[in-house]
Amino acid sequence: MSDALDVNSADSWPDDADDVAEGYLANWFVHEGSAVDEGETLCEIQVEKVSIDVTAPTAGTVTEILVAEGGDFDRGDVLARVQPSA
Repeated sequence: MSDALDVNSADSWPDDADDVAEGYLANWFVHEGSAVDEGETLCEIQVEKVSIDVTAPTAGTVTEILVAEGGDFDRGDVLARVQPSA
């Protein structure tokens, strides 16, 4: 699993929220083991009451979800990992 891609919260962070350090994971739309397409919405996060869709960085399988639905996380935390399709 060493070549799995991280779904990093910083990649979806809104530009106008640079001074905000924490977000909230509102909803997961996939689960571990789900097959996803590149650009497919994985989850919804909230930063400063703004909802942001976090998308898959590549087509593949969600191998690990690291932040639970309803959980808080810091900017830069990895939310999930996606194993690219062969």
